[in-house]
Amino acid sequence: MRKSPLLPIFLIVSVDVLGLTIILPLLPFYAEHYGASPAVVGLLVSLYALCQLVAGPLLGRLSDHMGRRPLLLVSQVGTFIGFLILAYANALWLIFLSRAIDGLTAGNLSLAQAYISDVTKPEDRSKSFALIGIAFGMGFLIGPGLSGFLSKYGYQYPILVAAGLSATSIVCTYFLLPTVTPAMADNATPRKFTLLDWGNYVRYFREPGLAPLLWQFFAFTMAFSLFMTGFPLFAERRYTWHGHPFGPQQVGYVYAFLGFLGIILQGGLIGRLVKAFGETNLARAGFFCGFVGLVALGFTQSIPLLLVAAALASSGTGIVRPTVTSMITQKAGRSEQGVILGLTQSLNSVSAIAAPALAGFLIDHSLLSTWAVIGGSICAIALLF
Repeated sequence: MRKSPLLPIFLIVSVDVLGLTIILPLLPFYAEHYGASPAVVGLLVSLYALCQLVAGPLLGRLSDHMGRRPLLLVSQVGTFIGFLILAYANALWLIFLSRAIDGLTAGNLSLAQAYISDVTKPEDRSKSFALIGIAFGMGFLIGPGLSGFLSKYGYQYPILVAAGLSATSIVCTYFLLPTVTPAMADNATPRKFTLLDWGNYVRYFREPGLAPLLWQFFAFTMAFSLFMTGFPLFAERRYTWHGHPFGPQQVGYVYAFLGFLGIILQGGLIGRLVKAFGETNLARAGFFCGFVGLVALGFTQSIPLLLVAAALASSGTGIVRPTVTSMITQKAGRSEQGVILGLTQSLNSVSAIAAPALAGFLIDHSLLSTWAVIGGSICAIALLF
């Protein structure tokens, strides 16, 4: 009997996500250490997403022809090289180079999703894709906390651990992952987005049933990216711990706390809430929580209030993502599922480029409360749809 390839792919994704989440709370402080202003930190984060947007479709197309496994290895080696350059950087331009290399080869998760599509039947796919959600939940619980703990001993240590995890991922892919023939694309597989696809996508924003949901999804991705990328710089300037400004340790622990809440929410609670209240009401409640939490965060001064406001904002966005995505796929025709999922990925990419640059600009100009209020206002605007 043939072993299921889902266990190694889960292991590979878990290790990759862990490496990613270790870097998340540390990178802004690491860049500031080499002279970056908040605005430059924002551009650094945006650069990764921009490189990913440009290179992602190319990696996807190559994997359709050459197979998922070889391209997954290329992607992981790029991440590993990026982490090594980051660990031994002695100037800001090397940090930019490391993120560009990682971004240009960053297809790990989309290639893993494509691999899952190849080895599972359509009716089992959503259950299999949930593995990636579980891996993300575990990564956001363990990674930032580990990063916070290790950063006490020096900024280089968490990055070297991330590089070690990346190397482990390469070994797992090489030795554990079976080679499979890529499946023919079906209607549920996200179509690879390119910068020239916007003309095809515009018509979906004109459909009365679909357009409000797409705008809601875009609002969610903007608010989420604004919060996640701006929070370390905001916290450093707003809160103190034992007389010292917040650093990667404290930010890492806050992210780990939010990751723990995310696991509770995704681990069955969201399904019960949908049954009890319905997706539309739940999406409204999510945006309302995001609005209240983010606006309140802008005016908090103490750590207990920070945790309450951040938990409210994070729970709101955690509710919105699955409910709005589900409603979008229900409104689209069966033959258009892949295009619509590609469109949501594209909106996510645009937010990942625009939001960090905006967050960096606002915090660079000491507009700390404005940063949080803008995030909350985006959630409020989504409620109007």
